[in-house]
Amino acid sequence: MRILGIDPGLQTTGFGVVDVEGHSLRYVASGTISTRHIGKGQLPTRLKVLFDGIGEINERYKPDAAAVEIVFVNVNPQSTLLLGQARGACLTALVACNLSVAEYTALQMKQAVAGHGSAAKAQVQEMVKRLLQLPGLPGSDAADALGIAITHAHVGRSMARLETAAMLEKGLAGRYRQGRTR
Repeated sequence: MRILGIDPGLQTTGFGVVDVEGHSLRYVASGTISTRHIGKGQLPTRLKVLFDGIGEINERYKPDAAAVEIVFVNVNPQSTLLLGQARGACLTALVACNLSVAEYTALQMKQAVAGHGSAAKAQVQEMVKRLLQLPGLPGSDAADALGIAITHAHVGRSMARLETAAMLEKGLAGRYRQGRTR
């Protein structure tokens, strides 16, 4: 399975693509989509760059699923609103590409990648480098996106098992009731 991880940001959105086979992870690509060259007063244009950029990444790498970091409220409410709009553009682009989208918090990603939720950016970068056997440290935005993809690779497997177990239990419970009522 190929997973696309997204670390949304209005100025810089990180992306990371990993392949998952069993418990094995393989690096495919990573980078950023930048809107820094567009004026701050041109929000719709910046959002379109993010939307189109994710579409291009989807076309190039053909992921099977996507995972996006959930952003939290900043001290500045205006910054929070702008970041939320950037995240919305990213989510919309992923859904427009017909990808299933999972969402994880930074805390969940740090726990999955570094082993604890208070990991610093440098620790996340180092662990992503080690987990994917990269020759150098990825940039911080790309590392976060790769971390989100890695989190989905680990958590997604567990969630699929839980979903399967729930479906089996539901099926068995339904049959049991049917047998008892006849």
